[in-house]
Amino acid sequence: MLELLDLRLTRESFRLMADLTVEPGARIAVIGPSGSGKSTLLSMIGGFLTPDAGHVLWRGKDITETPPGQRPVSFLFQDQNLFPHLSVAQNIGLGLRPDLRLDASQKRRVTQVMEQVGLGGMARRRPADLSGGQQSRVALARVLLRARPILLLDEPFAALGPALKAEMLRLLSTIAAETQATVLMVTHDPADARNFAPHTVLVDDGTVHQPAPTAELLASPPPSLRAYLG
Repeated sequence: MLELLDLRLTRESFRLMADLTVEPGARIAVIGPSGSGKSTLLSMIGGFLTPDAGHVLWRGKDITETPPGQRPVSFLFQDQNLFPHLSVAQNIGLGLRPDLRLDASQKRRVTQVMEQVGLGGMARRRPADLSGGQQSRVALARVLLRARPILLLDEPFAALGPALKAEMLRLLSTIAAETQATVLMVTHDPADARNFAPHTVLVDDGTVHQPAPTAELLASPPPSLRAYLG
């Protein structure tokens, strides 16, 4: 279980408060007006921002002061965070070892994951030689290899067209089911929330609200969310 206990963060005129519980294996969309703090929320969970007060707990253990690399978290950004000088196989292999000194079994695992996400035969390609969808698959393959219990995604498919984005969301659902990861995904698109997440967290007016059923929240949004969604 992921728990955010009385988290507080203030930066000049910006403030964010979070008191929230996420069940293990949950798939949660994070939605709200621009600048409301959605990415800030993920950064506090991932350890890239330290709250002014409060605690982040995972399975009852306080990880508030734990460095990002030692947290049970994988983070997928919109730019996919691929290294242009590395091949597809190397970019994926980073999920196992940052120094890329993979043994034979680890190399086989990289090959298996590439096949699983539809990248068979592309091991030697560089990111610049891939389509946007293929780059997304590389990033997802690395997440699959890491197999961390918390997966945070900050609008990872925002640059993709509707059909390709729907395909990536299906692949993400498959990966989440296989790894039993707890997933929080920031999105500005209500269709993404409906297609992927049974529950949605609203971030609004400096407050992170408890997860609510996605269909109910979007069918009857509060005024600020209604104005944001149009």
